[in-house]
Amino acid sequence: MIRSPYLGEFAGTLILILLGDGVVAGVLLKRSKAENAGWMAITSAWAFAVLCGVFTANLFGSPDAHLNPAITLAFALKNGSFQNLAPFAAAQIAGAFCGAALVWLFYLPHWKVTEDPALKLGVFCTSPAIRNLAVSFFCEVLATAVLIVVIGAMTSKLVLTTGAAAGLTPYLVSCVVWGIGLSLGGTTGYAINPARDFGPRLAHALLPIAGKGGSDWGYAGIPILGPAIGGLIAGMILRVIGA
Repeated sequence: MIRSPYLGEFAGTLILILLGDGVVAGVLLKRSKAENAGWMAITSAWAFAVLCGVFTANLFGSPDAHLNPAITLAFALKNGSFQNLAPFAAAQIAGAFCGAALVWLFYLPHWKVTEDPALKLGVFCTSPAIRNLAVSFFCEVLATAVLIVVIGAMTSKLVLTTGAAAGLTPYLVSCVVWGIGLSLGGTTGYAINPARDFGPRLAHALLPIAGKGGSDWGYAGIPILGPAIGGLIAGMILRVIGA
């Protein structure tokens, strides 16, 4: 049997990015049938991508289905066990890279006909609407902390004394991601996940994408450190209240 938590995190994150970056490609790239579909299409599809990623991770052996190093960090702090932090994060980043590579292949003819390099980069990773690193960092910290605290509430017996009904939690989590995208996503594109941004950004840098520009590594630290700090804050909150 090849199922394992690490394979689950890899496969689930791959599906997350394939569907999540896939909708961004459909909206941004020229001559796509979804071109200019807008923010509602993007936030909705990212929510569905989370749902699909969680179930995929479960199928391949990860019952936790974090898909996000910030979530892994938060729950490691909450539970006092860090043994899965590094291997989960590595699997999640690798899955995100492979998912982004598949998006590139899926939309292969569209890169050449899309002239704006910024649109091509936007398929893979996040960028701020207004470039202010301090504000962007704050936005990523807060949005990630909200994500994890609410997920912690949804999975806590302090809230649901007998636990959520079997199979319900992934639907609830996808709703949280959808809400964050709609309410808090307009400033930075709501990375809220270091693997979601770093893996695809690395793919953008390494893949032979037609007409691409730079990968904006000057901003890359924000969607990595911001969610990590948000995860630390959320993990401490959940630990203190005994969630």
